[in-house]
Amino acid sequence: MRYEPTHKRVVRGKRIHETAEERHSKLQFEKRATELSIERVEAEFLVPTIENFVETEQVRRLKDRVKLWIKVGYPPHIVGPTGCGKTTLAMQAAKELGRPTVWINGDEQMTTTDLIGGYSEMEAESVRDRFVHNVILAKDRTKFTWIDNPLTLACKYGYTLVYNEFSRAKPEANNILLSVLEEHILELPTFFGEERYIDVHSDFNVIFTSNSIEYAGVHRPQDALLDRMVDLYMDYYDFDTEVKIVQAHTGVSPHEAKKVVKAVRIIREKMPEPDKPGTRAEIMICQGLRAMDGYSKEDLEQIYMDVLATKMGEPKELLKKTDLIKAVLSETYGDA
Repeated sequence: MRYEPTHKRVVRGKRIHETAEERHSKLQFEKRATELSIERVEAEFLVPTIENFVETEQVRRLKDRVKLWIKVGYPPHIVGPTGCGKTTLAMQAAKELGRPTVWINGDEQMTTTDLIGGYSEMEAESVRDRFVHNVILAKDRTKFTWIDNPLTLACKYGYTLVYNEFSRAKPEANNILLSVLEEHILELPTFFGEERYIDVHSDFNVIFTSNSIEYAGVHRPQDALLDRMVDLYMDYYDFDTEVKIVQAHTGVSPHEAKKVVKAVRIIREKMPEPDKPGTRAEIMICQGLRAMDGYSKEDLEQIYMDVLATKMGEPKELLKKTDLIKAVLSETYGDA
């Protein structure tokens, strides 16, 4: 039996209650909005594609050591001088694990929030029901939007986190990693109840890279964290590997690459640890030389000075090394 009213009902004012269909549509939209937010953050933190990766026997052995300790269950901590290729090695090893990779760079101002995320915005909503003229129903609701940062993303979805410049962050910022590496639980301090704790995904991995302790701006990580990782000390690559890396990144001839690598390696041996130029300096020098349509002896010296000055601090320190650089270039290039 179907009920049909004799008089058609007339409703005055704006309807404030949602139908079941409208509520369903709204929930689907909110769910999609969350997915879009995750996609946006993932895109922001995904590691760029590695180009011109060179794999010699020395590089392969180092990479296999990184992957070995990941397989065993201990995060590798690659420690070495600046410009020796730590970050590239870490990203390539992460890529070969077959999982999406996110990364973060440590620095002096870094906090736990930079690792786990935080509330990015607040939305306030007010409803005033005046359906009956002498009855007012008021309801206020405040909604906070949480955005995951790299560590939370990696723990939730089983990504590989590359934590670059790990030792440049203050130790207190990294305390959150203790429970992640030991109990495989990520604690979100600003959440409550069951949402406060996240079980770390079984595919989660993390690779750390750090400069040696004698570099400026480097903090010694807490022993509790160091006990839960494996330190892999990395030095500059051998001569042949550096030549191939320089060629791959610059396109210069083998003859030119060998001259630059030879000169930089001689200069490297005569400088104190923090000032030693790395493979990156060799690449920059070759790029500068290639951009010139031929070069004189003065041009050659100036290119080396421009690149190596960044490793020597104040201008007066550069002047002290000028004779060394000129002597090395004269030995390597002759009167070119």
